[in-house]
Amino acid sequence: MNAQKPYKNIISASRRTDIPAFYMPWFMGQIRRGSFEVINPYNQRVSCVPATPATVHTIVFWSKNFGLFLDQCYGEQLLKQGYHLFFNFTINSDCTDLEPNVPPLRTRLEQLEHLSRRFGPGTINWRFDPLCFFKTGVGPMQDNLHDFSDIAGKAAELGIVRCITSFMDHYPKILRRLSTRPEFAFIDPKPEKKIKILRRMERELAAQSIHLSVCCEKDLLGALPRSLSLSGSSCIPGDLIQKLFGGRLSLKIDTGQRVKAGCGCTLSTDIGSYRLQPCYHNCLFCYANPACGPGGR
Repeated sequence: MNAQKPYKNIISASRRTDIPAFYMPWFMGQIRRGSFEVINPYNQRVSCVPATPATVHTIVFWSKNFGLFLDQCYGEQLLKQGYHLFFNFTINSDCTDLEPNVPPLRTRLEQLEHLSRRFGPGTINWRFDPLCFFKTGVGPMQDNLHDFSDIAGKAAELGIVRCITSFMDHYPKILRRLSTRPEFAFIDPKPEKKIKILRRMERELAAQSIHLSVCCEKDLLGALPRSLSLSGSSCIPGDLIQKLFGGRLSLKIDTGQRVKAGCGCTLSTDIGSYRLQPCYHNCLFCYANPACGPGGR
């Protein structure tokens, strides 16, 4: 009897920075080399990650701006070399207070259309993430939900069937970032309000055949009515990736993520760097800002 072929790896590019927006020339150089040198952000150990089609099952790209990726046809180059591609595209409402350097929403929706046409809507997770609540001065509480319906309508039109969301985590380093903006304050709503918002989002998306899942919100999920179709999320969904592309792939949960909080991601290897590859979107709520040091989701 022949021994089974070994499992191939999933490369995550990347939870730590926006590689499609800023670092694709570097990424393609490492692909040509056949490996990545990855520095662990916590213990600084360096490991070599094989990156040939023989060792990589799928590359999962995370981005808020796929403009460079699409313009230079990097995806098509990778497909020709034998890699499978999957995409986590974060598209939030236009809000320059929160996301000062992302392209306008209209541009991002055009990118979503191009990504869907070229690689198929089944390969795309639309992430509306995170949900943010804030005040500016003495004004009323605001949020970033104002363009949600427009984005959902475009996603549904393109045949995208998955939306992932979560509520902003109020890490101390994010609050320290606001020390130069005393007029601005993030607000953490009560669970009852969060549940109400999720129920409204779920109803709206279900009417357009889009399934809503929530990332690392295990406590909120436990408080939701069982009648809702909401579920925990898996931004790197091994079972779906295997269904899309076939092949041998480990479906183990990635214990390096926030499993206790409800993360369902399949095991992958992240090849990005907080320190060496800073993200220039400068999002106010971002956990990966290198000026504040590495952190989890």
